[in-house]
Amino acid sequence: MESGKRYKKGRGTSVNTKNRFERLSYEELPQDTEKSVKTKFIDISPKSIVNKVNSPDVGMDYSLNPYQGCEHGCTYCYARPTHEYWGYSAGVDFEQTILVKKNAPDLLRETFENRSWEVKPIVLSGNTDCYQPAEKEFEITRELLKVFLEYQHPVGIITKNALLLRDLDIIEQLSNKRLISINVSITTLDEALRSKLEPRTSTIRKRFEMVKQLSALEFPVHVMMSPAIPAMNDHELLPMAKAAKEAGASSFSSHIVRLMGKNEELFERWLEAHFPDRAVKVMQQIRSLHNGKTGSSEFGVRGKGVGVLAENLRSQRKLAIRKYFPNQKSPILDTQLFQRPTDQLRLF
Repeated sequence: MESGKRYKKGRGTSVNTKNRFERLSYEELPQDTEKSVKTKFIDISPKSIVNKVNSPDVGMDYSLNPYQGCEHGCTYCYARPTHEYWGYSAGVDFEQTILVKKNAPDLLRETFENRSWEVKPIVLSGNTDCYQPAEKEFEITRELLKVFLEYQHPVGIITKNALLLRDLDIIEQLSNKRLISINVSITTLDEALRSKLEPRTSTIRKRFEMVKQLSALEFPVHVMMSPAIPAMNDHELLPMAKAAKEAGASSFSSHIVRLMGKNEELFERWLEAHFPDRAVKVMQQIRSLHNGKTGSSEFGVRGKGVGVLAENLRSQRKLAIRKYFPNQKSPILDTQLFQRPTDQLRLF
């Protein structure tokens, strides 16, 4: 059993699990060296940047990820296994080796200049957080927002980092044209749990302050309590909805945890290190949500779960929405304002 002391501050895991595409096994990282806590940034140059989302239950048509890997280090993150496609581990590599797409703004312009492009909202990020700590240095998300504004194209943001407030000057212009939706992820009201579960995210206080500030400017803000984890934060559904309402959020949602690929091993090790007294109970209850597995890929079911516990969580969520957000609606972004600057220049 691992001790919580082996987890370096600011990291959501202490190991590199085996990459499913490699024959090498994982190794324990040297926890007593400075090297083990430094983040490495690698420039990459993809040929395209906008991803078509074919999953019918995620509520988006397109996503865009300025970064691969995420410094936030959320232990449960469903994006961890995607790092294996790049030759890295879903473990520490995911949060310590960040692939940076500096050409993303240029690629987005190329996408919009393509005459076959059909205007639909593009979500930042859909996979890893576009406002993770790396964004403070590289400002790729900010440059992308400028492109969305330039072309008057609708965009959505999903984040758990208050760095978003840095870009209010652009966000306000997009909001005035109904071209942006903002989704803030707040997983727990317990700061001690947050610091272990999501070690490099903004604090709960800062996230609620972000919701308050955005709401005060009349931006519709959606608060997401995802994932709901049995015997960890699932009891917070109603209190979270209440806190979101008091902060000025316009809508609320929640989805259950699902641990796919190496996430099962990483999360179980994390539980044994930080919450050994309830590790077995948590894993048993997670499996009860997914027919004996720790996750499901079945559309329409994977985020809701099955069984008695899943039904209980659905009932709590429905009650929370009925009590605090009875008239919630998803903002409808304007797809008719889109224009190419090159088209405007041709008029002259």
